[in-house]
Amino acid sequence: MTKYKKGEIVKGIVTGIEKYGIFISLDDYNSGLIHISEISDSYVRNPADYVKIGESIKALVIEDELEDSFHVKLSIKNIDYRINKSRSRKIKETSLGFSTLNQLLPNWINKKDKKIKTQLKD
Repeated sequence: MTKYKKGEIVKGIVTGIEKYGIFISLDDYNSGLIHISEISDSYVRNPADYVKIGESIKALVIEDELEDSFHVKLSIKNIDYRINKSRSRKIKETSLGFSTLNQLLPNWINKKDKKIKTQLKD
């Protein structure tokens, strides 16, 4: 009996990226491949532009695993495959705002000005 069925959305971790596709670990025993043709409807130059190794993603099972196999064919075409929507964290604003920068900037400018003047003398 197969664990993953065609049409099912599964979660996995990206374990490898090759020029022909993306390898996904689904659990301790099962894995899958997202062929480069199943990444996007548009031209895909490099699969690494879509995912990073270690990233958790969702994928669509497009072909059931064979009876004695632990591998499935997957696709991320036409689905929202990102589990974490934002790839970068927002910077939290502090109550100080730019006041620290405002205080330190004149000192940094003076140090840099002295360094430049010293280099010009030499």
